[in-house]
Amino acid sequence: MKAPFFAISRHRLHVDGPGVTTLVCFHGCPLRCKYCINKQCWTNEGKCRRADEEGLISELMIDDLYFKATGGGICFGGGEPLLYSAFIDAFCRHRPQEWNIFLETSLNIPLHHLEQVAPWVHRFYIDIKDMNADIYRRYTGYDNQQVIDNLRWLSHQGMQHLVTIRLPLIKDFNNDLCRTASQQRLEEMGFHQFDKFDYIIQR
Repeated sequence: MKAPFFAISRHRLHVDGPGVTTLVCFHGCPLRCKYCINKQCWTNEGKCRRADEEGLISELMIDDLYFKATGGGICFGGGEPLLYSAFIDAFCRHRPQEWNIFLETSLNIPLHHLEQVAPWVHRFYIDIKDMNADIYRRYTGYDNQQVIDNLRWLSHQGMQHLVTIRLPLIKDFNNDLCRTASQQRLEEMGFHQFDKFDYIIQR
């Protein structure tokens, strides 16, 4: 089984989880966010390479001691990593067990992808954009009901303590009142760890 990647970023410290991490960015995304910083993952054009899980593990083994000494590991991002849930599942089954697994996701994917990966994940970083359906649709081009359903599934599994939800301010799309409303809805689901920030706009 091979998956496409457009970037691997090593020696990240306390960025994608505790300790030293390596960010593995998958190619492909179901969304079309207006201020996306990785538009190269939208199409098959541009630089992209493929590897199977054993090849990726071998490539990342160079940092094995860093991961084990600091409690770090691998952060899967993208693009949307959950499009490649079968690959992540296979990777996790064969990796050194001391490597922690972190996941950066929009969560706008069918539930079966999340179900396959969730048992391996030590922390989820979920960028929900905004809980308001109209704001979400205008910004991403897609509906957010799937995101909400997946958040509810995580809540029903009692996994809220493993989730950090990113709550951005998105210029021309939402504001502080919108973000407060999103946080309140998420708190009602049992989520309490939030990362609030402003999007840096790259035009």
